[in-house]
Amino acid sequence: MRLFVAVVPPEKVLARLEEAVAPLRDGELRWTEAAGRHLTLAFLGEVGEELLPELGERFARAARRHPPMTLALGGGGRFGDRALWVGVRGETRALARLAQSVRAGAGRAGIPADTKRFRAHLTLARTRPRAGTDLRPYADALAGFESGPWLADEMVLMSSRLGDGPARYRAVGSWPLGRG
Repeated sequence: MRLFVAVVPPEKVLARLEEAVAPLRDGELRWTEAAGRHLTLAFLGEVGEELLPELGERFARAARRHPPMTLALGGGGRFGDRALWVGVRGETRALARLAQSVRAGAGRAGIPADTKRFRAHLTLARTRPRAGTDLRPYADALAGFESGPWLADEMVLMSSRLGDGPARYRAVGSWPLGRG
């Protein structure tokens, strides 16, 4: 199964984000589904189900070592002209340390760690192949966006199914932060 580990903002934060994004929606971009929006800590790729018990133990241990953190969504940005995102503010260093622990735990379970530098963000949309869409106006329109803070107190192991239409996500496991 195709897996990743994430922090999922609460519904009120996602609803506020959706209000900010709604006027920007057009046919130029492939928008992520509001219900599936998340902050990816580590992408694991294809993982055999036999590794789930060990991953669960390692991720539970990592979660216990990191206290809940105050986060907020704010501002807009882009990865070139490939993806539009909203930034993360607040205790982002703590979030990066959590991501590092998750990646290390995955590596110890035999799953190659994601080697990309962690950059806290929430992907909103991607460009269509060969569309040549300029994402700067979209990012500029989100520059003043602020979600308000929330307490991130859980990390979630998610499976994703790709195919026609948007990706479909399902929680496979979750662990509270800072608690045994």
